Amino acid sequence: MSLKLRINNVLTSVDLPPDTPLLWALRDTLDLKGAKYGCGIGACGACTVLVDGVATRSCITPIGAVASSSITTIEGLSPDGTHPVQLAWEQLDVPQCGYCQSGQVLTAAALLSHTPHPTDAQIDAAMSNNLCRCGTYSRIRQAIHQAASSAAPTAAPQKK
Repeated sequence: MSLKLRINNVLTSVDLPPDTPLLWALRDTLDLKGAKYGCGIGACGACTVLVDGVATRSCITPIGAVASSSITTIEGLSPDGTHPVQLAWEQLDVPQCGYCQSGQVLTAAALLSHTPHPTDAQIDAAMSNNLCRCGTYSRIRQAIHQAASSAAPTAAPQKK
């Protein structure tokens, strides 16, 4: 069955069953490798993408449920890497291994789009479901504060 998906502001068709996890459509069919497979049950956040600006676990989200939504992957957040969260991540050298970072960055971008100047408690609450084996949580919090103090961040391009 062919479904139309709007990914990174580009309308594309995938010939997959509607119950196919979005993660597999992104990685295996569309060759967008930024979202990672972590746990497969939506608990770790490595597969996070934005669906209409909301941080969403793509490993448990069927493509049929997001066919009319705007999906943003790490590749589409800012193709040139100049989103305030991406810049803060680089400047503060947030990642160690980097495996979870695309999910972390997208979750942070979603947070800042709704709460432009979050407190530590708001950051901790928003980021608490994104696991980082390397334990870079304090640098993640610093980077979010830095991104919040820079230009007004946006989570993703919205549907046109």
